[in-house]
Amino acid sequence: MKTICFYFQIHQPFRLKRYRFFDIGSDHYYYDDFSNEDIIRRISDKSFLRANSMLLSMVKEYNGKFKVAFSISGIALEQLEIYVPEAIDGFRELAKTGHVEFLAETYAHSLSSLTDPEEFNNQVKAHSNKIELLFGQKPKVFRNTELIYSDDIGELVAQMGYKAMLTEGAKHVLGWKSPNYLYSSAVNPKLTLLLRNSKFSDDISFRFSNYDWSEYPLVADKFINWINALSEEEQLVNIFMNYETLGSLQPGETGIFEFFKALPRYAFEKNIGFSTPSEIVNKLKPVASVAVPYPCSWAGEEKDLSPWQGNVLQKEALQKLYEIGERVRLCEDRRILQDWVYLQTSDHFHFMSTKTFPGPSAFSPYENAYDAFNNYMNVLSDFKTRVEAQFPSNIDNEELNSLLTTIRNQGIEIEILKKKLALADSEVSGEDSLNKSKGKVTAKKKSVGLN
Repeated sequence: MKTICFYFQIHQPFRLKRYRFFDIGSDHYYYDDFSNEDIIRRISDKSFLRANSMLLSMVKEYNGKFKVAFSISGIALEQLEIYVPEAIDGFRELAKTGHVEFLAETYAHSLSSLTDPEEFNNQVKAHSNKIELLFGQKPKVFRNTELIYSDDIGELVAQMGYKAMLTEGAKHVLGWKSPNYLYSSAVNPKLTLLLRNSKFSDDISFRFSNYDWSEYPLVADKFINWINALSEEEQLVNIFMNYETLGSLQPGETGIFEFFKALPRYAFEKNIGFSTPSEIVNKLKPVASVAVPYPCSWAGEEKDLSPWQGNVLQKEALQKLYEIGERVRLCEDRRILQDWVYLQTSDHFHFMSTKTFPGPSAFSPYENAYDAFNNYMNVLSDFKTRVEAQFPSNIDNEELNSLLTTIRNQGIEIEILKKKLALADSEVSGEDSLNKSKGKVTAKKKSVGLN
């Protein structure tokens, strides 16, 4: 029996405001609150709220046989909590059905897996805790930012205890192999890999409303027939896309919601089911391992890292950001730690892309990549001065760690001595009380002539 795994990504960055060179040192607030609120509200109205309601009705209508999975970045969750709490309520209702799975990812939707393993680990833990707090699920399956994966990243994810990971079924990785099977990591066979079927996913995400597409219009029975026509051995079809596809990237008037509502009916007629990633891992066994020595992603035709690391601007910004990572983690200032997370969001570097296609981003707030780079580096310069105010750059990280360790050890010793002193004081007080009691008893004996 074939099964379809629907997975949706949800992410929105905290966009930066216009930050001039002359603001460095005087303005420590970096974000365009008006734009951030406007965008998350607009997308939620067009997509998230309507899609949540639709999916909930579909899960109930088919008694849990229809299932989906989500990965929502921590930064997106924060914005929804602030500006669209009803969207969070909708995701909670979906979680309660027991047929919707929430996956782990990096809290900031960052590129930390490529440059800073310690930061990567911290962000995954923070995100997992956030998901459990909001939706009552402890994520078991991991999905990295933009489906970025390599053997090294897979090893890090396996060490964190995740049993499976989602990534792109890139042609340069698979070669002649089909993405419609379950695979395992070449370096750690315990980590199972679910590979995105890019054709079926992009048919919905990008081609659904394209009048020039030879298969236009795409209707539910045609789509299910394509899946049914796959060979009998191809039992798994992973369809991964942005949640904004439903209502925003593909507006409601295109018929995207009606298309989606009809899918389960035609699928069940063909004996095709729906499963969450965890269910797939429990039901199916990997047919082979996949080696990915160099990182791949789900972006563009190349399926590589060029949208975020494709030019000198992006590489310079990433290097300058992560070279202070160890120093930032020594800080205890809440605002610095929060800004550190927000500044890692991959969108900031995507806005610096100079590729003509898919381009820097249709949603970039900047006129060009150079404006994006200059604005980000101004912000980063101010952020670095704040970090260096606490930990001067003329002290290297090893020396700082040594000093902080000494300070922490002294603090621990002081606390131990305080407890010993308090215990000694209580013992002395107890002895004084006992002596006083003995004195009173002796006095009473004398008064009655017992001595």
